[in-house]
Amino acid sequence: DVKQMHAFLGKLKENNSKEWMDAHKQEYQTARLNFIDLVQDAINRTALFDPNIAGEEAKRSIFRLNRDIRFSTNKDPYKTNFGGSISKGGRKVGNPGYYIHLMPGNNFIGGGLFKPLPDALKKVRQEIDYNADELRAILHSPKFSAIFQTPYDDKVATAPKGYAKDNPNIDLIRYKSFVYMRQLSDAQTTSTDFPEMIEETFHTLKPYLDFLRRALD
Repeated sequence: DVKQMHAFLGKLKENNSKEWMDAHKQEYQTARLNFIDLVQDAINRTALFDPNIAGEEAKRSIFRLNRDIRFSTNKDPYKTNFGGSISKGGRKVGNPGYYIHLMPGNNFIGGGLFKPLPDALKKVRQEIDYNADELRAILHSPKFSAIFQTPYDDKVATAPKGYAKDNPNIDLIRYKSFVYMRQLSDAQTTSTDFPEMIEETFHTLKPYLDFLRRALD
């Protein structure tokens, strides 16, 4: 029930404290279980066309609501969104995967490879440099470009070390994250066909993930 999750997150945003959370623990548990169910349904649907995530469990995919405030100026103890990263081995492994983000007024679904470590980043850039035409065909396919307009904006200013600024594929090589997201309204996420919308979005994203996975093999 996304409406229940949104209602809980909206109240948490206004009352971001341990005291409030302790007093509304049951409401949180209900919201968390609802999100686990949503993510597990997404895994089960996606596994039918992407065997990479067959057998994955939602509990290994969802992020904790607690924030790490040790090095942050924002001392709110809790995130105000539910997030799930669906990939082979779970959210901690760093494999390319799918992502679900629920937050009133800021919902999105999609995926890719977020801030890969230097060795993985090097492999992805090399794959792009060698097979840019293949990647462009994926990104410019009618279905992909209809759902995903722009990638997550995380790139170097000009060119990464080892690549010329006039490399014909520098526009793709410059990225430090390789992520595409589809923004959704609250109404879309609370509609009865939201699970199908997730399935369609992930199905459209799969060729892009396959490209990233091959780079890391």
